[in-house]
Amino acid sequence: MGKDKLRRFAEITTFENVIELEDGKILKGNWAEQHFKNKYPVILELGCGKGEYTVNLARLFPEINFIGIDYKGNRIWRGAKTAIEENIPNVAFLRIQIENLTDYFLENEISEIWITFPDPQPQISREKKRLTSPRFLNMYKLVLIEKGPIHLKTDSDLLHTYTGQKIEELGLKIHSQTDDLYNSSLADEVLSIKTYYEKKYLANDKNINYLKFSFE
Repeated sequence: MGKDKLRRFAEITTFENVIELEDGKILKGNWAEQHFKNKYPVILELGCGKGEYTVNLARLFPEINFIGIDYKGNRIWRGAKTAIEENIPNVAFLRIQIENLTDYFLENEISEIWITFPDPQPQISREKKRLTSPRFLNMYKLVLIEKGPIHLKTDSDLLHTYTGQKIEELGLKIHSQTDDLYNSSLADEVLSIKTYYEKKYLANDKNINYLKFSFE
């Protein structure tokens, strides 16, 4: 492991806005009041990477709490450090595997979920690892409030199509969708937030897909 990664792993252990493993389980059901010290809604970004979406959403909506979830601490470090440097209090990062989501959040604790540029897991044998597979959707249903939306933003046409198929099969509700976000009427201030990877995709003329759906 490189020196930079080792330094970042060491540094995030000192960040108050980064929570790991057992410390996160203690907060289950009380993230807003115990960690953020307020009663604002809680929104998750899954597979948050460097945390660009988490931090930018928090800037736009100071009366909502945002938690970025990823297992790679050297990536989380960037978003967490930015939030500390800019004194953005409504941001936290949880370093866990997403498949353990229900160990950290209670039923109806989450208002909204964002999934931004996840690994599409294109191999058929890895379908269960796709973050919009029925396995994961069932987890989201448990922690989301009634009618809480899920947003998927991806450069992967395969994942976009696959997610649409699962939404239809499971009888879920689509609120909005496009296979070319920046040539649609949907590209507002929120959806125009660009991650590091999205900028690379756009530079290579990749289309950006977007889906907003819910369980009711």
